[in-house]
Amino acid sequence: MAVQVRKHERAPLWRNSTVLKWAAQLIAVAFLVVFIGALATQAGSNIDDRNLTFSTKFLSDPPGFQLGEGIDTTPDTGRRVLYAGLVNTLRVAISGILATTVLGTIIGVARLSSNWIVKRLATVYVETIRNIPLLVQIIFWLAIVQGLHVLTEDDVGSALFISSARGLAIPWVFPGDGFYQWLAILVAGLIVAYIVYRRRMRLKEERGAETYAVSWAIAVFVLFAVVGWFAHPSMVWLGAVWGGLADVIGAIPSWLIQAILAVASVAGAGWWIRRFLASKRSAAGLAKLTDDDWFRIVFAALAGVAFAGLFIVLSGVGSSLVNAGEAFFNLLSSKYDTARTGAPLVGAMPAVELTGAGFVQLSQSSLVLTPGFTALWLGVTLYTASFIAEIVRGGILAVAKGQSEAGAALGLKRSQLLRFVILPQAFRIILPPMGNQYLNLFKNTSLGIAVAYPEIVTAGQTLYNQTGQTIPIVLIWMGFYLAGSLVLSSIVNYYNRRLRLVER
Repeated sequence: MAVQVRKHERAPLWRNSTVLKWAAQLIAVAFLVVFIGALATQAGSNIDDRNLTFSTKFLSDPPGFQLGEGIDTTPDTGRRVLYAGLVNTLRVAISGILATTVLGTIIGVARLSSNWIVKRLATVYVETIRNIPLLVQIIFWLAIVQGLHVLTEDDVGSALFISSARGLAIPWVFPGDGFYQWLAILVAGLIVAYIVYRRRMRLKEERGAETYAVSWAIAVFVLFAVVGWFAHPSMVWLGAVWGGLADVIGAIPSWLIQAILAVASVAGAGWWIRRFLASKRSAAGLAKLTDDDWFRIVFAALAGVAFAGLFIVLSGVGSSLVNAGEAFFNLLSSKYDTARTGAPLVGAMPAVELTGAGFVQLSQSSLVLTPGFTALWLGVTLYTASFIAEIVRGGILAVAKGQSEAGAALGLKRSQLLRFVILPQAFRIILPPMGNQYLNLFKNTSLGIAVAYPEIVTAGQTLYNQTGQTIPIVLIWMGFYLAGSLVLSSIVNYYNRRLRLVER
């Protein structure tokens, strides 16, 4: 009996799933480009009809106003205004993330405590704080601070802690003349401490005995810090190094920087494609690529070429990077001047002083927490901590009960059980949703406008009221928060990959 073999016929294009999938995606991309182009054209027409201008000249013009607080309260350009607001935003965001992580973890663990009072207090905190709108809480804390007593001439002098309607003042230390020289020694100590830690851990694995790697690393770092406190003037030679680097960068042609960026863009796309193909390769060779795999490869290649073209077309990119690099190393060079040999850190006690005009105010020699900063910081920190507490509680409950029982059978205390058994496993579950709360805290700092705290939104609003450049400033806001969110997400995703279980 003869076996008949049917000839495989290729499906027509209008029925080919691969062709249909690619066509649908290309049509969607084309529609999106046309839609964005139409919006841009309409926006330009509306701007012209209202006699508005779209310019970045305000970045170099004098702003005509002062800021309430920040690294520069009398900025000379619009660019400096936005930079000071950016730093004020990061002050709240970074310190708030650190504080809310610690506070949320403590409250989350307290919610599972066997002590009835501790458990109920933690529950009341969570259920109260997270159910009150954040803006209301920020205004509440502002009212609390502004309700404190008003400074008078009787308050002139220093104290360990000062609270008033003008803010809170606490003792603090500030970088002195020799701080950056000392910092160079601290960085060297950190590197050496890491090397010592790795070596002690390797000895621990080889010998099977405790080598106290962490204690050794801390001791080495402290030794460098103590010796560097007295020997920091010896690091002034770095000033010549930084100055030389500034001269070298300043001599680089801008077109060379653009060419390097273009080549790096294409090389980066090629590197990603190579890694992607390597991930699809098995012992038998390269696995069959799906349509989605090909789409990713094509998209990465097009993105690399597009960015390369963008770097070549934008002629100002190269000169801006050269100027920024030269200015950065010139700044470092100035910090390592031979005259800067004072104490690395200078302490200051909070004080109330009387100005020449007879105005009583808090001295800026110590750390002064203004009413706006205090209200915003307390609001976003306490509010976010209530959500992190629930995330931590859920993560701990997600760890198998047998883990706790095994630890208890080994004689571990409650604190040891949390530290060595439960929390390390719970953080694999906790970290992704906790990252979302970090992003919420970062973006909620924009509510500082409600309490006149000059973060980037408040500073930008004052600036566009003066210049009328609303759209450019709003675009700067969007770019800043997008970039900050991507950086936070990248950090959280990095640690999430480090904590994930590795299958064997």
